[in-house]
Amino acid sequence: MRGIVQRVGTDIQMRTSGCLYEKICSMNNLANSWRKARKKKTKKNYVIEFEKDIRGNLLKLREELLNHTYKPQPLVTFILRDPKTRRISKSAFRDRIVHHSVVGIIEPIFEKIFIYDSCANRIGKGNLFALKRLKYFITKVSENGDYLDNKFKDKNFIFGYCLKADIKHYFREINREILLNIIRKKINCKNTILLIKIILDNFEDNKGMPLGNLTSQFFANVYLNELDYFVKHKLRVKYYIRYVDDFVILHQSKKQLGIWKKEIEKFLEQELKLELHPDKSSIVPLSRGLDFVGFRNFYHFKLLRKRNIKKMIAKINLFNKRELSYEKLFESLQGWNAYSKWSNNYSLNIKLTNKINQFYSP
Repeated sequence: MRGIVQRVGTDIQMRTSGCLYEKICSMNNLANSWRKARKKKTKKNYVIEFEKDIRGNLLKLREELLNHTYKPQPLVTFILRDPKTRRISKSAFRDRIVHHSVVGIIEPIFEKIFIYDSCANRIGKGNLFALKRLKYFITKVSENGDYLDNKFKDKNFIFGYCLKADIKHYFREINREILLNIIRKKINCKNTILLIKIILDNFEDNKGMPLGNLTSQFFANVYLNELDYFVKHKLRVKYYIRYVDDFVILHQSKKQLGIWKKEIEKFLEQELKLELHPDKSSIVPLSRGLDFVGFRNFYHFKLLRKRNIKKMIAKINLFNKRELSYEKLFESLQGWNAYSKWSNNYSLNIKLTNKINQFYSP
């Protein structure tokens, strides 16, 4: 397989011009993007079909890009309930290669300007990074866990507050013209901008981006980087973390958080045409625990979210009814263990494992 990639990559050399678009369209970049797009999907029929003629298909894709005749195929949309209902849109495999080719070239340009505490979909960041930063911020704001007097003598009743917020219908409400204007601040290659617009417009709505695309994940960070800069440089907030459209701000003053919340709401409405989710954006004491990146975070421990526990129990019940195979359950259980090991729900993990073993008969 590697030999095929090398032959494809050397078949047509990238032009010597420094044009960004030519880097995106280079055969080496497309070959690398194909490798990324096929990762963990090598047994899928659409991958097998494409790889029957890798060289020819990549050459054709490159020709379309260079001749500006490339047109993405319609998205395949389905509803996913886990338990939150989400509308997922999948791109054709060849289009995913184009997505990787674009992001692979322009991501380093934007990575330089992203703030340190933007945690989602970035190399070296992620859930665990966000959890560690949140723990550090809680320690700072609470002055090393200085706790309030309470009848329970619970040392998690610490000093300080948090603005916990997320954007209402974020991916659905993104203004694509505003996004393109943001991208143009860093990219002046007209052909690259045109290709990005083609990718963005391959969506039936007049605004928003589809859940499920690599480009959507990347551009979600680009769009809210404007909010990051407003919060960090205009409001001069010290303890701020964002994970996609969820963010938290920590401070010792509840009043100050209220002032910042109003400023953020005004900025989002005027500059990005977004609004905070009214039911999921509030100021809470740190002593209650913060619901963030899949955990309820207290000073001395972390607990799993109840909805994620219910989701896993539901899968076990399906398995017990013989409506879910052990292979599917085992796959889910691997992900669950990787996620739950960062919590203090050890006894729950043992209980769930015993429940599976009780009903499993090879």
